[in-house]
Amino acid sequence: MEPQDYIVTDIRGEYAVLSSLSDGNEMFIALALLPSGTDVGRKLHYANLEYSLSD
Repeated sequence: MEPQDYIVTDIRGEYAVLSSLSDGNEMFIALALLPSGTDVGRKLHYANLEYSLSD
């Protein structure tokens, strides 16, 4: 999978809803797999099988 950028649109319990910035597709990801500080409105970058906070 190639690098992708997402924005956190919602947090539901222990899952975050991520919306792809390139095509708008949504996906659910366990908060445990996301970096500390992840919150609604934060941008995330996915590359090399891990997520990182993006500005």
